[in-house]
Amino acid sequence: MLSLADIEAARDRVSDVALHTALESQRTFSRMSGADVQLKFENTQRTGSFKIRGATNRIRTLSAAERDAGVITASAGNHAQGVALAAQRSDVDALIVMPEFAPISKVNATESYGAEIVLYGADFADAQEKAHELAAESDRTYVHPYEDQAVQAGQGTIGLEILEDCPDVDTVVAPIGGGGLISGIATAIKAGKPETRVIGVQAEGAATVANSLNKDATNELDSVDTIADGIATGAVGENTLPIIEDRVDEIVTVDDSETASAMVLLLERVKTLVEGAGAVPLAAVLEERFEYGEDETIVPVLSGGNIDLNLLTTVLSRGLVDRGRFVKLRTVMKDRPGALEDFLSIVANSGANIYEINHDRARQSFAIDATEIEMDIETRGHEHVEQILEDVREAGFQVEVRT
Repeated sequence: MLSLADIEAARDRVSDVALHTALESQRTFSRMSGADVQLKFENTQRTGSFKIRGATNRIRTLSAAERDAGVITASAGNHAQGVALAAQRSDVDALIVMPEFAPISKVNATESYGAEIVLYGADFADAQEKAHELAAESDRTYVHPYEDQAVQAGQGTIGLEILEDCPDVDTVVAPIGGGGLISGIATAIKAGKPETRVIGVQAEGAATVANSLNKDATNELDSVDTIADGIATGAVGENTLPIIEDRVDEIVTVDDSETASAMVLLLERVKTLVEGAGAVPLAAVLEERFEYGEDETIVPVLSGGNIDLNLLTTVLSRGLVDRGRFVKLRTVMKDRPGALEDFLSIVANSGANIYEINHDRARQSFAIDATEIEMDIETRGHEHVEQILEDVREAGFQVEVRT
């Protein structure tokens, strides 16, 4: 099983490529939770995620013959970029198979690190099957994102940095997809400070580990549904599951709304962008998915910051709604001069910003002398929304919140 010695050796191999990322105390989240929250900013790592650590360690353990043959992997995102840059920095040829519909931004980023790209198949499973075929034909070494012990050891260097920068850490919180990241972190933490807890977090729509523990086999989901695509693996690894069972203290889940809210908070309060997988550890803390004491030192690992801009737009909108910063209102009023002005003046006097209004007289579900109004409003929080609703209802308008 993965050992501390493996991780310490990995640190020496990756130190000239992977950054020692910052770990900083955050007053806002400490106040919100009552704990001492210190964030590990792995989203600022080269290529935008922790993956460069494991990929570099694996490539630098290749034999001379394996180096000459090159490496190959399949990925639609962070692992592709990590392998590409790690190979470039080690002067090894890399071939990356990505699904045909992979975001063009991620394809371009991977290509910019010097890798050859093959687009194949509709999803990751198709791309992975093709990558294994090409590996067999070319003698390239397949670099697995989490089932390879050298990859796990590289990810574990994050745990060494946490212990170095925050020796009083009580709890480390990390995301779980295939399990390579948390296997490495938990191994380092438990070896260096056994009393420190390690909490794993999964997306509710891709929760595989809880159903796999203590069964001696992984549990594979037929489908996954989450905005945290970096941990939407569908199954934890066969090699990582025993490490998780042995070294991870607790596994919890968060839903997409909670993840989106954490992403918005990180942007607003810390001025840092994280992807869904990178936000789930903080979401688990803020939503109190596990028990912790006052002033307990907790380190959530922000594992990555690579997110498609189209998805980011959706996530931000959802996060603002969940935090009461944006609301959609609907009302039906008499279609007479001044009615809309009366309604809008109440909203405006409350201090809300009216973002958009839709006015519909033609719908047949209400009286012919009535009109339906829908509006999007920027607000200051849930209490502000409730005050607006109270004010317009006291003025005689029937209003509802649209979701």
